[in-house]
Amino acid sequence: MTTLEAPVTSDVATLTIDGQTWELPIIEGSEGERAIDVSTLRGDTGLITLDLGYANTGSTLSDITFIDGEAGILRYRGYPIEELAEHSSFLETAYLLLYGDLPTKDQLNYFEERITNHTLLHEDIRHMYRAFPLAAHPMAVSAAVVGALSTFYPDSVDPLDREQVEISTYRLIAKLPTICAVAFKYAMGHPFNYPRNDLSYAENMLYMMFGLPTEEYEVNDTFTRAVETLLILHADHEQNCSTSTMRMVGSSRANIYASASAAIMALWGPLHGGANQAVIEMLHDIAENEGSARVFMDKAKDSNDTTRLMGFGHRVYKNFDPRARILKDHAHKVMDQLGESGRLLEIAMELEELALNDDYFVARQLYPNVDFYSGIIYESLGIPTNGFTPFFALGRMPGWLAHWREHHFDPRNKLNRPRQIYTGETLRSYVPIGERGG
Repeated sequence: MTTLEAPVTSDVATLTIDGQTWELPIIEGSEGERAIDVSTLRGDTGLITLDLGYANTGSTLSDITFIDGEAGILRYRGYPIEELAEHSSFLETAYLLLYGDLPTKDQLNYFEERITNHTLLHEDIRHMYRAFPLAAHPMAVSAAVVGALSTFYPDSVDPLDREQVEISTYRLIAKLPTICAVAFKYAMGHPFNYPRNDLSYAENMLYMMFGLPTEEYEVNDTFTRAVETLLILHADHEQNCSTSTMRMVGSSRANIYASASAAIMALWGPLHGGANQAVIEMLHDIAENEGSARVFMDKAKDSNDTTRLMGFGHRVYKNFDPRARILKDHAHKVMDQLGESGRLLEIAMELEELALNDDYFVARQLYPNVDFYSGIIYESLGIPTNGFTPFFALGRMPGWLAHWREHHFDPRNKLNRPRQIYTGETLRSYVPIGERGG
């Protein structure tokens, strides 16, 4: 396992202000990424850096996930996402993210047993669902229930106690599928399903969502592998919005359940985890209205039209999102298993072909991202559109936990507190209400 130390190179960046010069150290990561260390800038110069949206700011050192957006590379702890998606299981990948190395057989068996033994929810938690409206979004419900876990396990919320963090890690990975499935069943008006210890993580999720007491639930290997792959592909993506939220909330020493609840809420946003829902809505709109991918693409290129192409482009990737390539294959397998023509998949493939051969989209580096095909798979499995993002949260939980643990176990980390440049009114005196004009 690597360490969090990034070597300081012999190179320095020179900053000159008002005739005075300062040297800023340049550090280099294990994959050759270089950064100017401005940690002491304000203390030395009285100045801060301004980077709206943190688009070019490194907030931490991390040895969990590496992304090369220009080359379309994604690796967990050094392992290519393509290899993990083909050969690994979700819980094996979760172990890798949490502990830094692939487990031995005994280590994986122990980890899987611990997760399996914590899938049940306290019966009183089930009563909470009755307080929510039937139309409540499952992300709001899931975030509320995850936050409430700290009230059920007050003996394991100390963020500085490694044993308490460990048991809470097991609980969050184990219970989130049950939490999301109960929210789904409640909205449907169906009886809740208890988790089954004889099923795998992905099988259990599908059973709890779709199993009925009136008939035997049949495990489908194609569907299970598709879900397993989706969870692996979503498991981490370095310092994205929700992961940064997990770390920032945790930096205040808020307990791990509170931090995870905040991360779920961040993921809910349509510019983050909610994007795959927007993709499926776009595909339905094309099928029902435009009827043609080409007509839609022409509208998307029209500067006077509000039509937007969803599922293309990425804040980090300026090339193919490697996760999209993998999901495209699974989308075909799921459709073949269902024996459906897959009109939405046909439209998606037409959109992809048009975009990849159109100078307008190529010049803007708009390639398919992970959201483009994930929504098609979710819908084909019978998951409602408001259930897409909870599935994303299921996959992302190990990554959130790995980053939360990394932050807390590194003594150099501190309370996250960004600076700002104030642009408001200068000093003013209070005026009594009777003397104010207008």
